[in-house]
Amino acid sequence: MNQKVTLQSLQRKKDKGEKIVGVVTWDYQMALIVDRVGVDIISVGDTVGMNLWGQPNPFEITMDQMVTVAQAVRRGTAKALVSADFPYGPLQEGVDSAVRAAIRLVKEAGVDMIKLDGAADYPEAVTALVRAGIPVWAQFGITPQTALQYGMEYSAMSGADAQVPAAMLERLIAEARELEAAGASLLDFTNSGPVVGPRVAESVSIPVIGGFGGGPWLDGRVRMAHAAIGYSAKHLDSDIDTYANVAQVTFDAISAFKADVCAGQQIKGAPPVKS
Repeated sequence: MNQKVTLQSLQRKKDKGEKIVGVVTWDYQMALIVDRVGVDIISVGDTVGMNLWGQPNPFEITMDQMVTVAQAVRRGTAKALVSADFPYGPLQEGVDSAVRAAIRLVKEAGVDMIKLDGAADYPEAVTALVRAGIPVWAQFGITPQTALQYGMEYSAMSGADAQVPAAMLERLIAEARELEAAGASLLDFTNSGPVVGPRVAESVSIPVIGGFGGGPWLDGRVRMAHAAIGYSAKHLDSDIDTYANVAQVTFDAISAFKADVCAGQQIKGAPPVKS
C-alpha cells in the first residue's frame, strides 16, 4: 500500500467486498511496523491502561494519557488512518464534553477519527462530532447487559449467535442504522456472530468492522497488535494460538543476556572490545 488510507477508500472496500484491516497499537515503534505492513486503520485503544501499564480497571486511564499515547502512534503512522478512543468520562458527561475531548485529540495528537465505545447510547454525540468535522467510528453490539435483558448467556455471544432472538436482531439492525444516520463513518460491532453479523452488515451502507467477538462475516477485523504477536507475559504459560510468541522470544533473549553477563562474556549488540 503506497497511498494514504482515506474514509473514501474504506468505503470503496466495503462496496467491492474487500476486507478492512485494523490493528490496535499503543506506541511509536509498533505503529511504524504496523503501518509498514499496510493496514487500513491503527486504533489507539483505551485498553492501553490495563494491557500495557497494569492499571486495575478500564476507568483509570485519563485524557492526558490518551493524548500522549495517540501522539506516539501518530508519529509512527504515515499511511493508515489513526483512530483514538476516549477514556471513560467525556462521552458520558455530555455532548459538549465529547466535542471538546475530540477536538483535543485532533489538535494535540493529530488523529484522523474518534472511536466512540457504546455509541448506540449516544447518537447525539456522534452527530455533534461529525458536525464539528471529526469522523466517528461508532461501537455497538451485544454486551453483558443486553444479553441479560434477553435472557441469554453472554459467554456464548462470541461466534455463536444462533440463539439470538428476532427482537434482539431487529434492535441491533436499528442501532446500526441509527448510528449511520447520525453520521458515523464506520461501525464496530462487538460480539457479532455468524448469524447476526452478516444481517447487520448488510443493513447499512457504511463498513461494519469487528473487534472482540467479530469474524470473517463482517467487512473487516480489528486485533490488538500485542495479542496478535503474543506479547503479554501470560503467553509464557498459555497455548493460545497467536501469530507469534514474542513473550517467549523475549524471555529466551533476556535469559541468554543474563547468562552472558554472569559468565563474564561480552553481550550481543555492544560495541566490540578493543584489544
